[in-house]
Formats: sequence, structure tokens, C-alpha cells
Amino acid sequence: MIDHYRALIYAMVLASASDGDMTDAELMTIGENVRYLPAFNGFQTDSLPAVTRECTELLADPEGLDKAITTIRGALAKPLRETAYMLACEVVASDRTASQEELRMLEMLRHGLDVDRLTAAALERGARARHTAAPGT
Repeated sequence: MIDHYRALIYAMVLASASDGDMTDAELMTIGENVRYLPAFNGFQTDSLPAVTRECTELLADPEGLDKAITTIRGALAKPLRETAYMLACEVVASDRTASQEELRMLEMLRHGLDVDRLTAAALERGARARHTAAPGT
């Protein structure tokens, strides 16, 4: 069993790695979320690279995605499952493009974490709005 910090980080890593390309914008979003969000109060930020590696190693297993989602779900109470989904949406939105692989992973995560469709839509829209650039930038 992992702690809630790791579970939230795993959700973000799943989102970033789902299309096979962990972009700078995605990695920066992960780092900022870990540094500034209340859900990470008490987390030692210098262990972020190790936790990220743990998750990517888990994903190397043929059943890694299912195992990761099950692990995330097992470590989080319902309100933090919604937080995990929101964080994954933030990572997908951070580079202003969403590939089919990323969208499919979000769908799998939503189902695996039992986030209802209406809540998911609101979280997705909020992430998209947060990462929308001003015209001309």
C-alpha cells in the first residue's frame, strides 16, 4: 500500500506517460502541483524523482496501468480520488494538447477511481480553462 502522496503523483505520471512523451510542460505541472497544493503538505519534494521512477517502472509491466489505477484507488479516500483525477487532467491540459492515448487514460482513470461523469466533466473543464493561453501568446 502506498501513501496518498504517491497515489496522487502516480495519477499525474500516468497522465504524462500515457502518450509515450513526458513533456517539459507536463513535468513542470507535476512539480508545481507537488510544491504548492495542500494535498502535498508534508511531502518531501526531493523524493519526487524517485516516486516518478517507481510509477514508470510499474507501468513497464504488461498489466502496469491496471495495477497503477488499482493502487491509486486503494490508497485514496473518495475526495482524494477526485483530486487525483483533477491532477491528471491538469497534466494532460498543461501542454495544451490532448492525444487520444491521454484521453483514453483519463477515461480509464475516471472509471477506476469511480469519479462520476458530471464531476469529471467539471474537473476537465477547469483544467482546460486554467491552461488556456491568452490570444497572441
